[in-house]
Amino acid sequence: MFKKSASFWLSLCLTSLVIPVSLVANNLKVSALENNTAISQLNACAGKNPCASNNPCAGKNPCAGKSARNVGGPLAKELQGKPVVIDIYASWCPACKNIAPTLSQLKQQYGDKVHFVVFDVSDKAKAAQSEARAKQLGLEKFFNENKSQTGSVTIVDPKTGDILTQHRNNNKLSDYTSVLNTAISQK
Repeated sequence: MFKKSASFWLSLCLTSLVIPVSLVANNLKVSALENNTAISQLNACAGKNPCASNNPCAGKNPCAGKSARNVGGPLAKELQGKPVVIDIYASWCPACKNIAPTLSQLKQQYGDKVHFVVFDVSDKAKAAQSEARAKQLGLEKFFNENKSQTGSVTIVDPKTGDILTQHRNNNKLSDYTSVLNTAISQK
């Protein structure tokens, strides 16, 4: 009699463990389905096979919109005619200190052939001034997307707003001069 009771209780205990585990698993499946639905609602290409020939998203990177390689369009009139070097700077940033000599060399080497724009985000007041300046220059979208990327240098074609190169904490002068030389020669 004791044997039957023990196996009954063991079976009951195991069943009581299985039911909650299956409920949790079902909830996770439902949650995952809801998340995929939310993702596909935000991104029309999500969940589609990019290799399918009748897929309108084929060949497109759904994660890389225009903003990934463009600052949002042509820049202000005052920046036209020369490549634009944008420096996101903060006085407390070690990367900014690392690239400062390189930027100084670029300013000496290119002088009036290039527009240099510095967005100082060292504190709230300077960041607000930089944001206002970015808006004047047609760089508001770029500033909002990159203001936390201190120590970054971006070279932009002012006519199109296309990003020609973008580096963070890169003090290698030739990475910038090669792009600038090409951009200047095409003017």
